[in-house]
Amino acid sequence: MSKLPDINKNFAEWYQEVIHQAELVDHSPVRGTMVVRPYGTAIWENIKKRVDHRIKETGHHNAMFPLFIPESFLKKEADHVKGFAPELAIVTHAGGKKLEDPLVVRPTSETIIHYMFARWIKSWRDLPLKINQWANVVRWEMRPRAFLRTTEFFWQEGHTAHETYEEAKKEANLMLQEYIDFAHDYLAVPVISGTKSEAERFPGADETLTFEAIMPDGKALQMGTSHLISQNFAHAFDMSFQNKEEKLEYPHLTSWGVTTRLVGALIMVHGDQKGLVLPPKIAPIQVVIIPILKKGADNEKVLQAAEKIAQDLKVRSVRVFVDKDDHKTPGAKFYHWELRGVPIRIEIGPRDLENKQVMLAIRIEKGKEEVLFNSLVDHTVSALDNIQKELFKRAQEKVKTLWHKEEKLASFGKKMEKNGGLYQTGWCLAPACEQELKKYKASTRCLLDEKTFDVCFHCDQPSKTDVLVAKSY
Repeated sequence: MSKLPDINKNFAEWYQEVIHQAELVDHSPVRGTMVVRPYGTAIWENIKKRVDHRIKETGHHNAMFPLFIPESFLKKEADHVKGFAPELAIVTHAGGKKLEDPLVVRPTSETIIHYMFARWIKSWRDLPLKINQWANVVRWEMRPRAFLRTTEFFWQEGHTAHETYEEAKKEANLMLQEYIDFAHDYLAVPVISGTKSEAERFPGADETLTFEAIMPDGKALQMGTSHLISQNFAHAFDMSFQNKEEKLEYPHLTSWGVTTRLVGALIMVHGDQKGLVLPPKIAPIQVVIIPILKKGADNEKVLQAAEKIAQDLKVRSVRVFVDKDDHKTPGAKFYHWELRGVPIRIEIGPRDLENKQVMLAIRIEKGKEEVLFNSLVDHTVSALDNIQKELFKRAQEKVKTLWHKEEKLASFGKKMEKNGGLYQTGWCLAPACEQELKKYKASTRCLLDEKTFDVCFHCDQPSKTDVLVAKSY
């Protein structure tokens, strides 16, 4: 393996190199797609396991819907098809014949799911209807980057229907908060939540809630969204129900989702010059044990001790791996597991065995410490908890250095374009002012529930809300 590019001087190259050297992804023969390798898949599966648990705990049920959607379905809702048209992959021929109704390869599933909702919802007793699916989707991406923007990616998409607007609003806020809690508690990534501008909201939604993170290079990353879907969808698919007064009404809809982009955020927020740094709650391997084998020594006893430590840690639900590969030197193994971001490394050799101790190295700290056998399990479990907290603390401190408050685009625009950064400023909500941000390759990220600026960042009209502005991935 070659040395990683300098993370401070060339963050983009560092990212591209680390995801390949750490064996998270590999190139695919289809432009814009990625092959997610076992280690990258293991990270996504840990994310998926926790998010799926919370989805079910909040009253939703998993289902599976078709990959192919009739193109005519998308045309039923004008804003929706307009928003997705440039990104669609369309199947026009199948079975050796031209299709009468072309099929769209799923870019999102609102239309097919709403078609089914219309069949399932007849009475107020059928509501609320809360469905989620884990799936792959296709959106033709012009500037692909693994985990961040790819033509095909993996996600979960929740879709719900409710009797009232208030219930739908509560649902959208509930799932946004679930995402925020997950980002903070499991990914150790601090995020900012708010509402998307009209220009940035999901096609066909009345309101889009978002949670955004700022990466070390000063670019924002949309981590996930939760939408209040326009009733136009319900009307388009004749999704009506009889209310308690036996009158016909249309349900209020939501959709919400997170994607494999979360893996990209994890890599960028915590990584360092040695490679990945994975929060223990998400790391596929939380502890790696390296037996130090010596010629002429009783290596079998060392290996047995390593396995005994592993079993003791597994009893405490620690994900542990014993690296017994005898074709690599200990130094090569250290490099390999540091690159992969394993939170804790335990080394044990003949001398350690005699002293009834191990050498323990924490990925985010320098040096090693001696830990006795009789305190090793408790010490390791405690260390994993401390690493999780420390990573979130460090990420929070980094956000503080990248978050600026400035009044006028004229004063911060060029700085933002050159150096990145998250800028909180005032906005009159005029689309023309929002367009000015494009001159600096930036956009509004979200509207905030606060007002600290009196005038708009571009014009001299009164500000109606604070907004976060940044370049983005």
